[in-house]
Amino acid sequence: MSRAKPAVVRFYFDADVLGLAHVVAALRNDATYPGDPGAIIKRRERSPCPITDPALRDDVWIPAVASLGWVIITRDSRIQQHPAEIAAIKVNNARMVALAGDEARGTWQQLEVLMRHWRAIEALATQPGPFVYTATRSRLKAVTLG
Repeated sequence: MSRAKPAVVRFYFDADVLGLAHVVAALRNDATYPGDPGAIIKRRERSPCPITDPALRDDVWIPAVASLGWVIITRDSRIQQHPAEIAAIKVNNARMVALAGDEARGTWQQLEVLMRHWRAIEALATQPGPFVYTATRSRLKAVTLG
């Protein structure tokens, strides 16, 4: 039996979308979430997530995730109204996609929004930060960071 090769994580799913995180991380070796014990997916081994506590404050986990180069997927319909979070994104060159609106409340709806824009979100993983995009069922839109 051959050993699994290491996975390269590119996407971090915030605690706000843990149900979605479990679905995606079960299928993709490049996605993780707080408390992820790691897994072998498609002969690639994803290490346990270094963010172990889903209750960790934004000002702690955003710099940690940004330093790893991961794109953050979260649910925040009013991201523009959180100046401390925007400041953490800017200072740490973080890259974030916020699932927004009433249509992203439950896991199924979040999955629908995510899959609608998945190819564009994957392309964002190659772009430098800082940036925030909001994703709804109908659009993926850049947020002005100010």
